Amino acid sequence: MRKAKIQVLLADDHTVVRSGIAAILSFESDIVVVGEAANGQEAVEMATELKPDVVVMDLAMPVMDGASATAKITASLSETHVIVLTSYGTSNDLVRALDAGAIGAVLKTVSGDGLVSAIRLAANGEEAIDPGITKMLKTEPAAITLTDRQREILTSVTRGLTNEDIAKQFGISANAVKHHLSAIFAKIGTANRAEAAAYAFKRHLTKS
Repeated sequence: MRKAKIQVLLADDHTVVRSGIAAILSFESDIVVVGEAANGQEAVEMATELKPDVVVMDLAMPVMDGASATAKITASLSETHVIVLTSYGTSNDLVRALDAGAIGAVLKTVSGDGLVSAIRLAANGEEAIDPGITKMLKTEPAAITLTDRQREILTSVTRGLTNEDIAKQFGISANAVKHHLSAIFAKIGTANRAEAAAYAFKRHLTKS
């Protein structure tokens, strides 16, 4: 059963940033902040305990970085979606976080409305990638590196398989497939499966 409100965990090592985001979200009747973490390790522990719908995760944090924390959360909490916050669009940490299953990525310059919209999309299991990040990843080919699993999933997409088919093929959940597709779309700068398939054929990104 869907929770009455979207439960959000904030993870950022700057208190003023967490407070600012919490203040923005406090005006939304359908969103509630259930916890705040000051580093990646705290984020993992609090997410495990609270099981929020969405974690808003800073990438650059002490003890454990945001990408590593994202990997641990998405691996163990299939119903919790992670949106990463970054001040730069093409970093190894950002790519790692998307690889790990982050469903969203927004720049820290995002407007309050933009962040709220991203949180709502993520809570519904929908991709929430900032257009600025997609553009930067697309215009810097060197940053586009797909994992073996992502190449396998992209190959399945080019063959017309559905998310459910792909999930059965690799023994993972349909939700995990959606996470992988979100990361793939963000990396290669495409908006949907058809565009991704066309891009894959053009750039020879699929596995034989």
